[in-house]
Amino acid sequence: MPVLSPKRQITVPKDLCDRLRIRAGDELDIFEHEGRVTLIKKRKGASDGVLRNLKGERGFSDEESLMDTVASRQSPVSED
Repeated sequence: MPVLSPKRQITVPKDLCDRLRIRAGDELDIFEHEGRVTLIKKRKGASDGVLRNLKGERGFSDEESLMDTVASRQSPVSED
């Protein structure tokens, strides 16, 4: 069983690396959601065209969008 080192590192078992085709030097994205950690191997070009069909709302300026994002991160969200 992998153990977190004092440097906050883990060793992924060889058989798992082989199955997932993960090698030393590969870049991984790390996500946490509801106490679970997910590792995703980055693949060059994997997201090409993902946002191609999305259209922004022209009624908002970049400045308004930025200020709205900043404000939403500063004010705590209350749960009812």
